[in-house]
Amino acid sequence: MFNSKDNNTNIKPQQSGSGNSLNLIGAGTVIDGQVTSDGDIRVEGKVKGTVTSKAKVAIGNNGMIDGDLYCENADISGKIFGQVKCSDLLFLKETSYIEGDITTSKLVVEAGAKFNGNCNMGVKEMKQQSEKST
Repeated sequence: MFNSKDNNTNIKPQQSGSGNSLNLIGAGTVIDGQVTSDGDIRVEGKVKGTVTSKAKVAIGNNGMIDGDLYCENADISGKIFGQVKCSDLLFLKETSYIEGDITTSKLVVEAGAKFNGNCNMGVKEMKQQSEKST
């Protein structure tokens, strides 16, 4: 059981920098400028500017973005004053508030969530034109 043949020589160390990082903007923190990340972002403080992520963005109950949001997925519990563009899923929780246009592929809205603006979802489908009769 504990002989020299069981020395785990086949175990390979995990490599860091896989792009799955979590970036936290904590409560009481104010960032004035653009935030860009390949990984997830959680906003508990305030961002005055554009937030861009190739992954998921979560905004806590007291979190706020005063600017545009561009991401793959988002869970919103706080406030956004600007345009929201999610390439996949946008989840608006009951405490969320958005003032601005939304563009997303999929949208989930809990009772109590509020947004003022236009909402565009998915791809526009072409209406079939009825055949002209002569």
